[in-house]
Amino acid sequence: MPGNRKPPAEGLLDFIFMLTRADRTVDDCLEVLEEVAGLGLRHIGFKDVGVAPEMLATLHRRIKAAGATSYLEVVSLTPETALISAAVARQLGVDRLLGGADAPAILAAIEGSGIEYHPFVGTPHGHPTLLAGSPEEIAHHCRRADEMGCAGVDLLAFRAEQESPTELIRAARAALRGRLVVAGSISSPDQVAELASLGVDAFTVGTALFEKRFGSAQPSLRAQLAEVLSAAA
Repeated sequence: MPGNRKPPAEGLLDFIFMLTRADRTVDDCLEVLEEVAGLGLRHIGFKDVGVAPEMLATLHRRIKAAGATSYLEVVSLTPETALISAAVARQLGVDRLLGGADAPAILAAIEGSGIEYHPFVGTPHGHPTLLAGSPEEIAHHCRRADEMGCAGVDLLAFRAEQESPTELIRAARAALRGRLVVAGSISSPDQVAELASLGVDAFTVGTALFEKRFGSAQPSLRAQLAEVLSAAA
């Protein structure tokens, strides 16, 4: 089998806690990681902007020491800077790399590293990132990702400009053999339940937690995280 693809586990919806707000790793990421210790978070991610490289390295070491799968999500949408993010992911030794649009170049950059790559599908653009692309385009991109040996794809379904997020997710799930990760603008248990019903493998939440916008907007980050974990279960 090409690339680093592994088949998704049936019936599981993984919650990826992103230590990010407004597309940047939060300044106090190390303190936050310590604050949420003991909650049983198994998937934790960050972005390669917002904090110094030395702090990113420390953050990644602590994520792995906690026994979690690590994720780096690419912020930039240009091929050149996405390759810089791929180089950072390789240097850190993250488990999974999310995002980026030039999948062949990024796969080449991480070849032999063991990193599982999930490229963006559709056409992300702007900041904050929006998603253009029809269900047919999403399905086509998913099939191409499979053919290239990607572990899965990263779908910004709830950032869609015109299309129904549900229809985009259905199109991706029907076309894709690998893992389907849905990222961006997830802020309620109802959305999580919908993702589970549509066969999504994993989802990310970051900003909504730091802004206390998830579900009932519990006052503490730990309470918010507990609510997400409960919704995912």
